[in-house]
Amino acid sequence: MKIVILGPPGAGKGTYASRLTKILGIPHISTGDMVRDEIRRQTDLGRKIKEYSDKGELVPDEIIIKLLAERLKRDDCKRGFILDGFPRTIGQAEALDRISGVDLVINLNVPDNVIIARLSNRLICSKCGAIYNALTLKPKKEGICDRCGGKLYRREDDRPEVIKERLRVYRRETEPLIEYYAKRGLLKNVSCNDIMTPPEVMVEKIIKVIREAERERNL
Repeated sequence: MKIVILGPPGAGKGTYASRLTKILGIPHISTGDMVRDEIRRQTDLGRKIKEYSDKGELVPDEIIIKLLAERLKRDDCKRGFILDGFPRTIGQAEALDRISGVDLVINLNVPDNVIIARLSNRLICSKCGAIYNALTLKPKKEGICDRCGGKLYRREDDRPEVIKERLRVYRRETEPLIEYYAKRGLLKNVSCNDIMTPPEVMVEKIIKVIREAERERNL
């Protein structure tokens, strides 16, 4: 199944997708991770991307779309995929339709107060990118990644005043996607109103929605 996970920053897209990929046996594809990997490997495309990020500019859609199109051609995507961080705009959604199409869109409904509390406590591994939370998803050893032993850090843009601005940008640029996919009958909402809700509970909710969508497709 080809799945897109939508939701504001801090809604849990990456956390849930990383668990869903193991359950469903399809790859979790994060365009953010793809971009960072190109920069890390210092490819020609990575150097071009870095020029934009160094100037504080957004990476043009055509570059992201090209990266994604190549990734979706790999054999592991034949049974489907979970897309996290793409699309962000109607233009990107239309490009995705041309590249591959979508079977289901999970929209994570999370109140602003939960997002602000969650992001301001987010911890990220400097080595492998694993995500933790000082309130709800603590590492076994403080400041150290369970998975690889890397040092955990807080992102500069995870301060409350910056988070509020990121939410404003999201509503302006990405929320129109909700209507776009709802009109096509692909959108399913999954809500989380409590910051202390464990990721496993949310993943169970999402799996239930996915199984229902699979049954509807097979009728």
